[in-house]
Amino acid sequence: MEQRYQKVSASKVTISELMLPSHQNFSGKIHGGYILMLMDQIAFAAASKYSGSYCVTASVDTVDFLNPIEVGELVTLKASVNYVGNSSMIVGIRVTSENIQTGVEKHCNSSYFTMVAKDANGNNVTVPALELSSHTDVRRFYNALKRISLKNERSRHEETFNHRSPEAIDGLKGYRVKLEL
Repeated sequence: MEQRYQKVSASKVTISELMLPSHQNFSGKIHGGYILMLMDQIAFAAASKYSGSYCVTASVDTVDFLNPIEVGELVTLKASVNYVGNSSMIVGIRVTSENIQTGVEKHCNSSYFTMVAKDANGNNVTVPALELSSHTDVRRFYNALKRISLKNERSRHEETFNHRSPEAIDGLKGYRVKLEL
């Protein structure tokens, strides 16, 4: 069977939403959980649009809240598929907010969601291969490869690290912990 390819542009999605008082947390800023929900929605939209399949969230890689979002600001989320495996896709998401009175924009966070394409029975389905058509596409693909490599290395370390060894216990000196084993 011949390999199908899709351009990154086939996955691009943008959503904007005005932040309302009902979205705020106890400190008066927009609740991070609400932003995460919007990010999950746009990751689903980008992955489903790209793959033509229902998609589920497999993992979320590093969400750093860089700047708070205020009530009354317009939040814009942009997403696109940066990498594909067999049934998985890494969707890059950028979140910005704009003060609609002053026009001042700020970058609030970026994150990467791994999404998996499923059929009606919940089985993984193969997604189209990715056609990279710009240097930005190539950069994002290589960055995804680097994140995958770092995640695999971290998993290998967790599997092999002996936290009970004298070296590991001794390595805790200098941290703000009290050992009572």
